[in-house]
Amino acid sequence: MSIHCFRLHRGDDLRRSLEEYARAHAIDAAVVLSAVGCLSRAVIRDASGVTVHTLDEPLEIVSLMGTLSKERLHLHISLSREDLSTLGGHLKDGCIVNTTCEVVLQEVPGVAFGRVWDEQTGYEELDIRPLTP
Repeated sequence: MSIHCFRLHRGDDLRRSLEEYARAHAIDAAVVLSAVGCLSRAVIRDASGVTVHTLDEPLEIVSLMGTLSKERLHLHISLSREDLSTLGGHLKDGCIVNTTCEVVLQEVPGVAFGRVWDEQTGYEELDIRPLTP
């Protein structure tokens, strides 16, 4: 089981950086163990699956969780505002790291995370495939 630890820097796009990292390291399946840092801008989709919110303000990353691979990622983020209120949603492109973001990923052995169209949900959903040795 491989663990990946790395740091993102000011100006990095959080989602795009995670996608690039998974591709560059040929990650078949992983989960986010930890991600701490702050954003100067956040772009998140709410539970409606339609509405995207853009927040241009200092935000502390309270949690980041989900699955990722070289083929796909599905991540949810929780953020804390300066008044300490918390909000969250589905991570979209455009979340910009303010000072830093420290990331720890753990690979899941023996499987690959892909995506498959799901008629019932209307989205591409997680497809878990066994890896052949």
